[in-house]
Amino acid sequence: MAYKETYPSALLTDAVEAIGTLPGVGRRSALRLALHLLKQPAENVHHFTESIDRLRDGVHYCSRCRMIADEDICSICADGKRDQRTICVVESVRDVMSIEATGQYHGVYHVLGGIISPIAGVGPSDLTIKELVERVQALEDPASAEIILALSGDVEGETTAFYIYRQIEATGIRVSALARGLGFGDDLEYADSLTLGRSIVNRQAFKV
Repeated sequence: MAYKETYPSALLTDAVEAIGTLPGVGRRSALRLALHLLKQPAENVHHFTESIDRLRDGVHYCSRCRMIADEDICSICADGKRDQRTICVVESVRDVMSIEATGQYHGVYHVLGGIISPIAGVGPSDLTIKELVERVQALEDPASAEIILALSGDVEGETTAFYIYRQIEATGIRVSALARGLGFGDDLEYADSLTLGRSIVNRQAFKV
């Protein structure tokens, strides 16, 4: 019979179970965090929980690029100094943060919200590909703009990039991909800033 740890308080049990739902947090780590919170001043804990509540209930996703924002349009899309005709397509919000940390990119983004993965049951309709296509078609002169497909180099990432290319190639927009300074299957969020920055600067035309 497996050993199951019990706690002296139902409230503590609830807290441990809630904290334990976070990725990478096991039951013992959850208990340690819960006991740590109990040692903190009440106002600190209340500020912590209120911040989480505000994050979940108050955060927006940019209506243009789907990046996290405090308003309807994110600060990147609203920045008049950004090149609005260069759109970097990424899988997640974390990828935007990783690219921004390089300081080498000055265009805007489009967050897909994932990549095509039949095994995981994720198809094109589950992502914001349709919105991307509409965004490209709405450009005054697509042929003078650029899409950068900054997706992982694994099979799923390549499949997603190919699908997007097929959806937008008729517009005449230039399509490029990151230079292969990143290894096969590398996630952008784990790449160092120097390598990722060079991959953006030295991007190449997307090849079918």
